[in-house]
Amino acid sequence: MKKDKKYKNLISTLSNFFIFFLLAAFVTTCCIMLFISTLQGSLGREFTQEEITLAAKITMLNVVLISIVMATIDYLRRKLTVERPVRRITEATAKMIEGDFGVRVEPIKKFASDDSFNEIIDAINKMAEELSGIETLRTDFVASVSHEMKTPLAVMQNYGTLLQAPDLSEEKRIEYARAIADASRRLSDMMTNVLKLNRLENQQIYPNFTTFDLGEQLCESLLQYESVWEKKSIEIETDIAPGVLVFADAELLSLVWNNLFSNAFKFTEDGGKVTLSLTADEKYATVKVSDTGCGISTEVGAHIFEKFYQGDTSRATQGNGLGLALVRRVVDIVEGEIGVESTVGVGSTFTVRIRRCSDAVEKAL
Repeated sequence: MKKDKKYKNLISTLSNFFIFFLLAAFVTTCCIMLFISTLQGSLGREFTQEEITLAAKITMLNVVLISIVMATIDYLRRKLTVERPVRRITEATAKMIEGDFGVRVEPIKKFASDDSFNEIIDAINKMAEELSGIETLRTDFVASVSHEMKTPLAVMQNYGTLLQAPDLSEEKRIEYARAIADASRRLSDMMTNVLKLNRLENQQIYPNFTTFDLGEQLCESLLQYESVWEKKSIEIETDIAPGVLVFADAELLSLVWNNLFSNAFKFTEDGGKVTLSLTADEKYATVKVSDTGCGISTEVGAHIFEKFYQGDTSRATQGNGLGLALVRRVVDIVEGEIGVESTVGVGSTFTVRIRRCSDAVEKAL
């Protein structure tokens, strides 16, 4: 490989010298012929063959010297302004190919190269920075998924082993089978949410913006949990403004409401209260989902929208820490806002603001 490169460099150098030689020979010959013609006219005499031969030899020598000087200057120019930055760039990209995204290319001094190379170097450095961030996220994501999968798999393995006991009672058999079914359901839900979140983060789900009544959608989503609130004797309070139209993706927003309602009922104790309100102004529709659950501390509140984060580990078997990450991503896609206010032992209130129909349609158009 190195011999081929040296051979190519030699051929390139000789080719450049030949090109400079022809150029210098042409320009010098034209100048000499014009000079001799002008000189003969002004002096009124013809030059002898010996004089012309001597002038031709001197001219040839000058052409060779000029060609050597020009080829040398061009060689040094290419070494400093082309080959050096290209070598830096290729070495950096080779390391990136090997998986080293921490590499950065030093900018080339402007007096020694074309500034276009620095533009390429800036782009490569930004690409390396982005790839480094993506690789870190990917590594953390894989580690988190692997860690979260261990719990349900361990549950299924343990209860599967217990089910093999020959003297197991019917009551225990049903209990263990239910535990395995719950663990497998949790694993299935986690993988479904992983795929949804992955598609959302990689822009593989393109929002289908339509105009719809937000109040109707909220009521439909809330009614899906009727059996849950009846079982836990939870009081439901609603204050929904009528006729609030929004311009968003209805299917994606349903993920938001389902996750918020699911969390509200999950963390609200028996006999508690869940409140849903919808208000609107000229620009935004504001949805608030409140509960009287255990509440969230300030430390936990700073991380609840992160993937796989679960503040209440005592209820870890009921979720996988992906719901609120999905909620945040969907709200970002529809260009909304989400926030949470919570007090430990009192409850939590999640507030979602969605751009109203008129303003959103005007912006889209």
